[in-house]
Amino acid sequence: MLQNVEPATASRAGPGPRGTETEFAIHAEGLVKRFGETTALDGVDLTVRTGTVLGVLGPNGAGKTTTVRILSTLVTPDEGHATVAGYDIEKDAHQVRQLIGLTGQYASVDESLTGVENLLLIGRLLGFSRRAAKARAHELLERFSLTEAGGRAAKGYSGGMRRRLDLAASLVGNARLLFLDEPTTGLDPRSRLELWDVVRGLVADGVTVLLTTQYLEEADALADEIVVVDHGKVIAKGTPDELKASTGAQRLTVRGAQAGDLEKVVRLIGEIAGVTPDVSGQVVSVPVTDPAALPGAVRRLEEAGIVIGELSLRSSSLDEVFLSLTGRPAEETAGETEEEIR
Repeated sequence: MLQNVEPATASRAGPGPRGTETEFAIHAEGLVKRFGETTALDGVDLTVRTGTVLGVLGPNGAGKTTTVRILSTLVTPDEGHATVAGYDIEKDAHQVRQLIGLTGQYASVDESLTGVENLLLIGRLLGFSRRAAKARAHELLERFSLTEAGGRAAKGYSGGMRRRLDLAASLVGNARLLFLDEPTTGLDPRSRLELWDVVRGLVADGVTVLLTTQYLEEADALADEIVVVDHGKVIAKGTPDELKASTGAQRLTVRGAQAGDLEKVVRLIGEIAGVTPDVSGQVVSVPVTDPAALPGAVRRLEEAGIVIGELSLRSSSLDEVFLSLTGRPAEETAGETEEEIR
């Protein structure tokens, strides 16, 4: 049975129950979910301020997708509770579904249909009149730079175009809160950047976004706040800068101008930091906690007659934060099997 969906107002605050506005688009406490003997979520708390992007980081099997499925009313938690735009995800599931959009890891558009037909179909299923559905379809195609491709079958779209169409499909019902579950999986760098721009545009229009990702640079580029999840628990949260500062260390990076000086650079930088340096090609780097390490490195390298090709002292990256928190770099998780329910 088709149900009417009234377009939500584009405001910074969420349209809560009985017209009230909510500071937090999502508020969850103590979410627990078990699948047999596996505990996918073990007491997850999180909040998302209205009109912002929350990045949820974690390896495969950490609980990211389960969290999204619970908050989007697709799965019921075993313990805990949550509200979306002020509505309880269990008691008010119908109201929640009218306000949200969900885009998974892989495009779910019908590749045998054209871009227009895909969006028109969803609009009709949501209860739009044919005229209103067609107008909304063309509006979204223009917004996502797909107008010229709108009359072509989606099977002829590039990966980036399919992802943009998928994202457009999730917004047919004027969603004010968007769940993006690893939306750039499998995209080339250019398509990923294009999708980032789309997300920024949506947030600028007042849409709230919960983004799960394994690409740490993606969270760094888009998220106002980040939650790191591992083994079903939140192990860290904060802004990207706060998380980077949490390691208590900066990174000293040195590259000698002469390739033959590499061994000397490694030895000297190791002595300055008191740890074995990381070496990538001709670049030598170490974590340091003393700001005086930079002038000290300059002095020691000059005394040794080493010409400096590159020298920098920077904050820890999210990759280094991830390694510090989980004990393994993010790229090592990419090939693991996702154990969460789909």
